[in-house]
Amino acid sequence: MNSILWLFDTIITLYVWILIASAVLSWLVAFNVVNPRNPTVAQVGEALWRLTEPALAPIRRVLPNFGGLDLSPVVLIIGLFFVRNLVFEILT
Repeated sequence: MNSILWLFDTIITLYVWILIASAVLSWLVAFNVVNPRNPTVAQVGEALWRLTEPALAPIRRVLPNFGGLDLSPVVLIIGLFFVRNLVFEILT
């Protein structure tokens, strides 16, 4: 059972890092630090968008509009940590 918990924890941790990388890349593109027309940046951005958008889109529909501030990654990270801790409490 510990192996399954370890795998579950690792998957959630990796997804949180993917969410952070996606947010950082969006900031870098918004502030013209990286060129989104660069093929490598475009591929990384597309991959991160495809990995994060299915989970973030429902949260964005529920959250109110904060102007240019997108809090959906923060809400998702808090939710993932909550689920991870809940599973650990139930199964240990």
